[in-house]
Amino acid sequence: MQPALQFDPPASPPQGFASEADRNRLSLVALKAFRRLVAAWGLTGQQSAALLGVSISTWERLKADERGKSLSQDQMTRISALTGIYKGLHLLFADQMADRWPSLVNRAPLFAGSSPVESMIQGGIPQMLDVRRYVDAVRGGL
Repeated sequence: MQPALQFDPPASPPQGFASEADRNRLSLVALKAFRRLVAAWGLTGQQSAALLGVSISTWERLKADERGKSLSQDQMTRISALTGIYKGLHLLFADQMADRWPSLVNRAPLFAGSSPVESMIQGGIPQMLDVRRYVDAVRGGL
């Protein structure tokens, strides 16, 4: 008879965005990634603010703040989904299309004739997660 397999519990609980300590630790890097994504995708201030779920004035303050401000769980989730889309697109496309795709009109049912960026602005976090799953599925990651 074989002995039962034993698994060691994880050394620490999984990282999430609910913990204020985790958000404080990750916010600076998340904002840096979001700033780079905004530049790579050529987003306007209005689009950037809408994707992050903040006003334009708040986005302008966040964009200029090099020290970093602790982001909310909602904002961290948005940035996480968007960076996942960014990474998936760069795995899918080997050229500038990776950064152009989010702004192109798309006829796939998920986008209903709008660009992925516009659909994510309208649909918020649920749509961002759907777009991330869509990109992963297209590249064969599911």
